[in-house]
Amino acid sequence: MKIAVLGTGGGGRAHAARLLELGHDVHVGTRDPEATLARTEPDMMGNPPYQQFLADHPGIRLHTFADAAAAADEIVINGIDGASALGALTAIAEQLNGKVLIDYAVPYLYGAEMEHPWPTPFGTMPKLDPCDTDSLAEQIQRALPDVKVVKSFVTQEQDTVVNPEAIGGGDHTMFLAGNHTEAKKTVTELLNSYGWTDILDLGDLVAARGMEMYAHMHAAIGLTLGLGNHFGVKVVR
Repeated sequence: MKIAVLGTGGGGRAHAARLLELGHDVHVGTRDPEATLARTEPDMMGNPPYQQFLADHPGIRLHTFADAAAAADEIVINGIDGASALGALTAIAEQLNGKVLIDYAVPYLYGAEMEHPWPTPFGTMPKLDPCDTDSLAEQIQRALPDVKVVKSFVTQEQDTVVNPEAIGGGDHTMFLAGNHTEAKKTVTELLNSYGWTDILDLGDLVAARGMEMYAHMHAAIGLTLGLGNHFGVKVVR
């Protein structure tokens, strides 16, 4: 299957590499492919230059966001940062129409003024915006009514999403939500191929609010366990 991954950060790289390993035809989207390939230094998260990633994963192709989305048969994975996602996706509506868009972006607003900031060893915890009464996934769905938006992957580190067995032998829970039943089945099949066996459908896309707001809880647990200690969350029935 031809699958598009939008974004060249660590999360996007994890999905692109795993999809390639599973035999898919992977098309990665970035704002400016020439600029992405011209970088020779690690990015802000310490990931090596993308040209090195491509050299290590022959077969992955790099395009603009629009061209990557156009190349996808059915599935597009959104790994664009939360602050930029809505604008970037709206700009390529034509290429996304009719497809399943898996959104794992967190709507973090960095540098926002807050009455009671949350200090961390890495700076102030960013603000979630939207929050409570809306979600980024719902905003994307309203802006792109002909796209089948499914919120998933967002409650885990993406390295764990693509390899759930790395944590507890895979005995933890992945969530999804969306307004399109068949699209959620498609996402479930992809998650199964990644190795997930416990997948909980939270219902309509409004549940994305809970998944996005969970980002703060995930951060709190991560800070307590220490950097690099990935973990899973299990819903015990």
